[in-house]
Order: sequence, then C-alpha cells, then structure tokens
Amino acid sequence: MGNLIATRPPQPWTAPTASDPVEATLRLPGSKSMTARALVLSALASGPSTLAGPLRARDTELMAAGLRAMGAHMSISDDERWLVRPHPLVGPAHVDVGLAGTVMRFVPPVAGLADGRITFDGDPQARTRPLGPLIGALRSLGARVDAPATGSLPLTVLGTGRVTGGEVVIDASASSQLVSGLLLAAPRFDRGVVVRHVGPPVPSAPHLRMTVQMLRAAGAAVDDGTPDVWVVEPGPLTGRGWEIEPDLSGAVPFFAAALVTGGEVTLQGWPRSSAQPVEQLRSLLQRMGGEVTLSTAGLTVRGTGVVHGLDADLSDVSELTPALTALAMLADSPSRFTGVGHIRGHETDRLTALAREFAALGADITESPDGLEIRPRPLHGGVFETYHDHRMAHAAAVAGLAVPGIELSDVACTSKTMPEFPALWSAMVTGKS
Repeated sequence: MGNLIATRPPQPWTAPTASDPVEATLRLPGSKSMTARALVLSALASGPSTLAGPLRARDTELMAAGLRAMGAHMSISDDERWLVRPHPLVGPAHVDVGLAGTVMRFVPPVAGLADGRITFDGDPQARTRPLGPLIGALRSLGARVDAPATGSLPLTVLGTGRVTGGEVVIDASASSQLVSGLLLAAPRFDRGVVVRHVGPPVPSAPHLRMTVQMLRAAGAAVDDGTPDVWVVEPGPLTGRGWEIEPDLSGAVPFFAAALVTGGEVTLQGWPRSSAQPVEQLRSLLQRMGGEVTLSTAGLTVRGTGVVHGLDADLSDVSELTPALTALAMLADSPSRFTGVGHIRGHETDRLTALAREFAALGADITESPDGLEIRPRPLHGGVFETYHDHRMAHAAAVAGLAVPGIELSDVACTSKTMPEFPALWSAMVTGKS
C-alpha cells in the first residue's frame, strides 16, 4: 500500500448539493497527458513547436519548468498557445517534480541527454512513488543515475549529452508512465530503444497508445505490433503544431453530475477522433445509466437521475476510479471495480483513501488488493480528507451532489490538473455559469 498523508487546512470547502438537474455546457482545460507528452517531444525536436489549448496547471507548469531548467526555451505566458524552442540540454539543473508522475517519469530519460548534472526531488509524498524500474532501465541503457536503494526520489542523472539506448526489460505493472518515459526520449538515444515489459499487465493501456500516436506524429518510427514490446528507432523529431484535446479524466466528475441529477452536461471542443479512451468511458457511463453522444456541439452525457451499479475491470482507465466510486455510492445496486491495484501508488493510496473516507460518511465499502466493492446505502455529511489528491476531491464533489454537508479538507489540490475546478463545479451546480 502507498502512504496516506493527511493535512487538514482550517477552512474546508463544502461541496454544493444539487436541488435540480444540472444543465451545463463547458469548455474544460486541455489534457494533462497530451500537454505533458507534447512538451517533452517539443523540447527534443529539431525545430520549434506550438501547443494550442494546453493545460495550465501545477503538473504541466512543473514539466515546462523542468525542461526549461535544462535549456529548452518555453514561452507559456499565453494560456491558449505555448511556444517551445529546443536548445541543447545542459546542467547543472534541478527539476522539482511536485507530485506529478509525468514529470518524475518523463524527464529523467530526457536528463540523460543533457550535458551535466540534473537533480530531481519533489513533494514529500513523491518520495513514496515507484521509480525503481525506470532507474534500472536508464542504467541499463547507458545513463548514470544516482538514487537511493529504495528506487525513489531524490535522484540525480549525470548526463553526458547522449544515451546509448538499446534493449531493456522492465516491469511496468506499477505505471504505464514507466514505459512512456523511455519511449518519448528514445528517438534521441544513439540506438533508439526496445522496451520489453515482463510482469503483470501494464495498466492504462490507452496512455501508452497516446504516447505511440504522438511519437509518430512527431516523425518517430515506432513498432508496437508485438504485445508488451515497443521498438523506437533513432532519428530526429520534428517540431510541429499540437492541438491539445480537452482533458477527458477531468471531465468525468462533470459527466457524473449528469447521471446523479438526471441532467445534461456537454463538453465543448471534443474531436471526432480522440487519443483518449472515450469509448471506454462511454461504455462505463452507459452501463451506469447515462446516454453519451458526440456531435458538433461536443461530447454530451445525459442522465435519468437513476444510477446503476456495475462490475468492471478499470485497469485501462484507472484515473476514473475515484469519480466512478462516488457514482457507485449513489447507485441502485452494488458495484465491484477491479484491475486498479496500481493506484495505491498514485498521489496517495487511492483504494485505501476512498474506502476510509466514504466509510466515514456511512458507506458500506470494502477494499480488495486490486479494487473496491461498494454496497450502496444512505450517506451523511462530514469532512472528506483529500490527501493532496485531485481525484479524491473530484470523488467528494460528486457525492456531495446528493449528500448535503460533505466538506472537502482541501479543494485547492485540484490545481494539480484543473485550477478552475471549484468555480466551474459551483457554477454548474447552481446554474450560475
């Protein structure tokens, strides 16, 4: 299990309760996953790139700052359009990873390509997140990495301006980011990379497909035709314009509000062809009682006010677990979620945290090693600890739609991926958008 670290600010935020069906049309910030990958690929490209509609949040600003510290030129003052101009990467530099898995797993492989000493550290909780497989892989590919025996932060990459690359075996069952981090930098390795995963299944497969898709869009030659093997050939990356999609994971609490209240929520700006797992989300929300449609207006979810329980393997879409757990609390039948044991190593141990906080509100919820079982019954208000975890805050907000008096200990943690969340959520529930 991961560590649960709780800090309670003096003024909790009370989640608004919906008295009517929500009716909202929203334009949400860009995808964190796409923004992070575009920043890395742009910093390693042979020419300038632009990011249209990027996510401005703590995680992506830390990513930009880390790459800038090593020499990449980042112009991110315009919220709608960021400009990245690649430049030779050099140390000494320090990268603050905060609590961002993308920064702690995507930037160390880039640091191996820098000429100089690059140090990494972050929030106290970041030192509990698993990096051992990545550290071992980088060492076997020719990078010099100094790190604790625990395989965690703080660590130092002693870059020489090049990484040999080649074949590496890794157990990425804790996070698909361990593979994505290697693949994103691999075109710049002397020999590219062949990554072979051994161990339990890699979670969040759609994120790996996004990595491969974006690498190809930047001109990289990638072969992912063999299960659990990824081959990236050495070669230049092309600077380009990136169109960042709205963040699907961040939209899920808002879509959940449509199901809970029998309302309708539309996410504007949704592309016809998406790099995110929209079909998996569509299936899950439909099974829970929603109607999901894609039109020129955007991605729309409608609810009836009745939520159904479900039995689902969420291994591909584990980021959705907290919001779906909140929905399951309000369902008309039990639910069982499996395949998400790896989220114990996210911002907090999400399975234990969800079970603990919802139980404190009267829920009948049981942890298993890789999931949760929920048997709905009436909940009551109370303080809901968020553990510095934006997804925990989202879960509490969803439950608060139907349960008066749920107070989030720290709604500000949503700034990790969506600083606008409290204002957008309150405007949606009150209808004063």
